[in-house]
Amino acid sequence: MPDNLKIPERIMSVDALRGFDMLMIIYAGRFFRGLNQGADIPFTQFLAKQFSHPEWFGFHYWDIIMPLFLFVVGAVIPFSLNKRLDKDPNMPRLYRHLIRRFIILFILGWIVQGRLLNLDINEFRVFCNTLQAIAVGYITACIAYLNLSKKGRYILFAACLIVYAILITVPQVPGVGKSMLLPDQNFALYVDRLIMGRFEDGTQYTWILSGFGFTATVLSGLFAGEIIQSSLKREKVALYLLLYGLAGIALGLIWGIWHPIVKKLWTSSFVLFSSGLCFVLLALFYWLIDVKGYRKWAFFLKVIGMNAIFAYVVSNTINLPAISENLLFGLEQYVGDYYYLVTATGGFIILYLVLWFFYKNRTFIKV
Repeated sequence: MPDNLKIPERIMSVDALRGFDMLMIIYAGRFFRGLNQGADIPFTQFLAKQFSHPEWFGFHYWDIIMPLFLFVVGAVIPFSLNKRLDKDPNMPRLYRHLIRRFIILFILGWIVQGRLLNLDINEFRVFCNTLQAIAVGYITACIAYLNLSKKGRYILFAACLIVYAILITVPQVPGVGKSMLLPDQNFALYVDRLIMGRFEDGTQYTWILSGFGFTATVLSGLFAGEIIQSSLKREKVALYLLLYGLAGIALGLIWGIWHPIVKKLWTSSFVLFSSGLCFVLLALFYWLIDVKGYRKWAFFLKVIGMNAIFAYVVSNTINLPAISENLLFGLEQYVGDYYYLVTATGGFIILYLVLWFFYKNRTFIKV
């Protein structure tokens, strides 16, 4: 059957890209920090810096990790919703599923970073986590996919960026003055503190109004999923993904001249720039895996990507390097300053073996 007539139920490049993103989250950051701890030379210092967030303005490699997570969630929406509607066109049941997923993601966010497991109400945080950002963007993007035309979804995307840009630059912040894209001087942080009070994040990151940006990021992934799902030949799909990506990067950089890229605020220029990078990454993965057919190398990433939420929650709630230390403590005398790198690698291997066991037994934990 011709490529342009049949879209497979799963796109391996999307699963592999999700696995790549999760690899960065659960291991690569620790790896490069551990490498620098051992070597401590200018090159490893540069790499370690790229796996940390900038203080405020600018962009490091580590800043793409969270947007890529949201982007991939959006990319599978056309496939997952169409599949579910084909099996059961009952809309009330579908909306109950979406609401249930929203609630589960929020609860998992409380477990991962909301300090729910501390069992101390004074330390609890209401909205402070990647999974909760996904929940907001996911449910809004799904509702848009089900109720708006393709043109309407693009208008919603633009509206999210414009409205959010206005909200964090035009209003007056009580006791501060005109909202500015600076720490503790922006309207988004004021709204978080006003609504969540003592349960707000407690950092310079913003969440409630940033929901406009989270939604736009997930929508950008949805647009990518629609391109893949279209009747275009695979070579053209890869080209379109690349062109969308380059356009997003260019628009983000241009808008960033007046409306700076700030990950902690999830500014509209940050959405465009990071989404553009996500499109380019997906174009690369899609071209290698689904166009050229180089699939074997991606199996390692697919194993991680098929249970991404499980991997994320486990890696953020269980100290896997500490577990590996119980087995590898004898190596410390031989590896010296590289010991953290060794235990981080051991922790990752433990998690990967669990993920590989799940994959081999067709166990995929979904929310």
